[in-house]
Amino acid sequence: MRVLVIGGGIGGLTATLALRREGFDVDVVERDPNWAVYGVGIIQPGNALRALDSLGLAEACVQDGHAILGDRVWLADGVTEVEHNLWPKLVSHLPPGNGIPRPRLHHILTSRTLASGADVRTGVTADLLKPVGDVVEVSFSDGDVREYDLVVGADGLYSKVREQVFNAELKPRNNGQVCWRYNLPRLSGLDEIWMFVADGASVGLVPLEEDLMYLLINTPPDALTEAVEGPGYAAVLRERLEPFTGPITALRELIVDDDAVVARPLASVLVPAPWHRGRVVLLGDAAHGTTPHCGQGAAQAIEDSIVLAQELARDEDVEAALQRYVDRRFARCQDVVEGSEQIGRWEQDPTLPIDPLATRNRVLAAVQAPI
Repeated sequence: MRVLVIGGGIGGLTATLALRREGFDVDVVERDPNWAVYGVGIIQPGNALRALDSLGLAEACVQDGHAILGDRVWLADGVTEVEHNLWPKLVSHLPPGNGIPRPRLHHILTSRTLASGADVRTGVTADLLKPVGDVVEVSFSDGDVREYDLVVGADGLYSKVREQVFNAELKPRNNGQVCWRYNLPRLSGLDEIWMFVADGASVGLVPLEEDLMYLLINTPPDALTEAVEGPGYAAVLRERLEPFTGPITALRELIVDDDAVVARPLASVLVPAPWHRGRVVLLGDAAHGTTPHCGQGAAQAIEDSIVLAQELARDEDVEAALQRYVDRRFARCQDVVEGSEQIGRWEQDPTLPIDPLATRNRVLAAVQAPI
């Protein structure tokens, strides 16, 4: 089987590695000619490490990251502790969780993909997907035309594959918040995710390596955040953190570099089942993009990759394999998307009858089950 993977991010690259492991021929196209990622961090909870371990990637991630043993939650004063959770190990030789800078994870995935024998082209887009019998004829932006037995749309939250092949009206919906991120020196003793909650916002601190962590905060948008980032963003982020005291007070003064601030509006999408049309299938954020409230976006994309490759390797009937892939993945991904949306609604209106910590803990407990 010859497979095209559209998208060179976490979902696309882990799908490529999983498919190559099963012996499939794989081409990858990535629209960014520089094949770059923005430089903050990512959380790898236990189920993400378990999935990465099955691809032979987890140990490299742990070596280049920092162990996460659990999470602790305080009120905005940084003194009143609300909750303390120790995470279980899902793989005996790995920590319960891991934090890693995105550029380091990207390097691990890209280097392994190139070494896998996949044909990777950057700065190229798939402009037209045309079903022709049991294959898909793909016209690329560089003028090339190739035929594939399967096309995997792993092109992210604003997927062009979803728009072209599925439902052009099915677009991500903004949840009314902006997530701000900034890398800072790691606080001594930070080997868990520390969270601080206040009405209308929550702050998280995530370890990434021995001397590095990142700070994140979800806040309501305003006129300034219509842009992705720009001049004055460091001052605005400091202002957003004013309701929080405790360790956040000292960290505010370290936020000085506008160019290091990453601000993204939060949005989510859940494509109704099935996630395939003929020989085109969606994966990761293209099928079930989620807000970061449960830290599960990348984990679910990696799990998708493994399940898709397993099912395709089990059965020469591609349609049957794709249906089993969706059957195994839909309810789990729906739980992550909808649970994360609930937490976001509560952050914006704490009078709603939602317990955000209970919702998050329920989602995290559910995804500990094997895929």
